[in-house]
Amino acid sequence: MVGKILSVSEINREINQALKNHLFLQNCWVTGEISNFKDHQPSGHWYFTIKDENASLRAVMFRSKAALAAFKPQNGMKVLIRGSVKLYEKDGNVQIYVEEILPSGLGALYIAFEQLKTRLAAEGLFAAEKKKPIPKYPQRIAIITSPTGAAIKDIVNIATRRNPLVKLIVFPSAVQGEAAPREIAEAIDRANTYNDIDLLIIGRGGGSLEELWAFNTEEVARAIARSKIPIISAVGHEIDFTIADFVADLRAPTPSAAAEIAIPLLTDLQATVVSYQDKLYQKMTLILERHRNKIRELSSHRGLAMQSFKLEQARQEIDMLAVRLQDSITGFLTKRDGILKLLSTKIDMLSPLTTLGRGYVLAYNVEGKVVNSVANLSVGDELQLQFKDGRADCAVRRVNKS
Repeated sequence: MVGKILSVSEINREINQALKNHLFLQNCWVTGEISNFKDHQPSGHWYFTIKDENASLRAVMFRSKAALAAFKPQNGMKVLIRGSVKLYEKDGNVQIYVEEILPSGLGALYIAFEQLKTRLAAEGLFAAEKKKPIPKYPQRIAIITSPTGAAIKDIVNIATRRNPLVKLIVFPSAVQGEAAPREIAEAIDRANTYNDIDLLIIGRGGGSLEELWAFNTEEVARAIARSKIPIISAVGHEIDFTIADFVADLRAPTPSAAAEIAIPLLTDLQATVVSYQDKLYQKMTLILERHRNKIRELSSHRGLAMQSFKLEQARQEIDMLAVRLQDSITGFLTKRDGILKLLSTKIDMLSPLTTLGRGYVLAYNVEGKVVNSVANLSVGDELQLQFKDGRADCAVRRVNKS
């Protein structure tokens, strides 16, 4: 007995619906090699085949998604694509509709890096005239990095040594992984909502090209470019160059070097004050001497002899004014020096390191957040304890609430 007779269109429609209902094939990730790549014009859609050693699958990436890609695929490039598998009912071909494409493997990463670098350079994002000057004496510096990484520890140590009066504000962010580009870009935008931040440092310690890739993304590059606050990039080691380095206002080879560049030595500031004092004194001495010479010249003229007494009085008044001016300058600078020393003392008193030196410790959970109550602890939780001279890892065996 013959069952229901279906048309080809009905068969294809049923197959396509079955594919759409298969959740495993929707919004899935596929890895493979690009072949038969075609950038269709004028539509702007991308058509290609993704394959491995045993099979191949047709793929299409529509213009709206292709425009967001960080690079343009090439035949032979290994990639990761995210999309949904469907049937093109008109010709009965199964294909994946691509939402996102990422390079896979070092060769593909380098190609993507060069493509993005060339495109952003053509837009002028690396131009010297767009670089903002780095402030010479910043008072508040924002740091965008991992709160538990080596980079933040290096920056804090150097800041404390060079000038404890400079305030550091940490905007925590992932520095590698899928979420890192978004978190870094959001942290840059968030820092720009503050009116009192003088400088931004973004960065992390060294790593492989894949680990540093967040700093090679267009999302981070655009965030750096639109920042109104000057930015120092400090990504990796001296040999590591990223897209972020090219867009930033200044590149530092390491996070430690960024701190050295950004934070002036307190002793240098004090020496500068003394230098200004000397220059001011010399300038005023020259002005007063010039006026004394003018008075002597006038008093020597014939016909002005009768005025010599008044001129002598004027000379005495000038000498008195010179003494008073010197006393005022000295008093002003002494007062400012006292304020500076008082602030330095307060900084030392408020420093967490001073508190730790009295036998206290800071406890951090696995997320790098300070634990300030036993109510936030459970048996088995892993903690990191900060002492004055280092850190120790431990686990909670028992919780006693007072």
